Amino acid sequence: NQYNTMAESNRTPSAAATSVVAKVENTAELSFGTEFDDAEINILSNAQVAVILQMSAQSALIRDEELDDVYKKTQKYVERFNNMKNPEKDNQELVSELDNLHGALETFRKEKEDGEEMALHGFEVAALMNLVATDTMVEEAQALIPSLSRFPESAVDEILDLIRSTMIRIVSYGGS
Repeated sequence: NQYNTMAESNRTPSAAATSVVAKVENTAELSFGTEFDDAEINILSNAQVAVILQMSAQSALIRDEELDDVYKKTQKYVERFNNMKNPEKDNQELVSELDNLHGALETFRKEKEDGEEMALHGFEVAALMNLVATDTMVEEAQALIPSLSRFPESAVDEILDLIRSTMIRIVSYGGS
């Protein structure tokens, strides 16, 4: 019967399909798709993207170029969720503060009891910059970014202090 033959062929996986093992993505375990296997990927926060898009939009305005809808929607999205902004500061000040914070988080190290050194993953750096507010507590940060639970609470609090102090400098009026 034609239908039985088709059903049997649909149930039998091809050799190509059985040889491919899908990489399971799980942010709590810092396991991402193969596109994130390259160590050279730099994951940006909403605040960093907002500054880049704002500078690019200003440049386009000077060149009398119109921004497309996708650009405008992306810019609106990152501005909406950007928790590190201050219209009183110029872009260079913001870039400097954000780059300093990003660098401090990327180079943050904590030694475990067995002597192994732990560092933040790029995903955690961007997620922390996106999610943390000046009143974020350790428990909340670990709930929002479960992979942080591998750090002792004192280390997470130290990380949060880095972010809080940067946020306070950014939102403060007047120069840095």
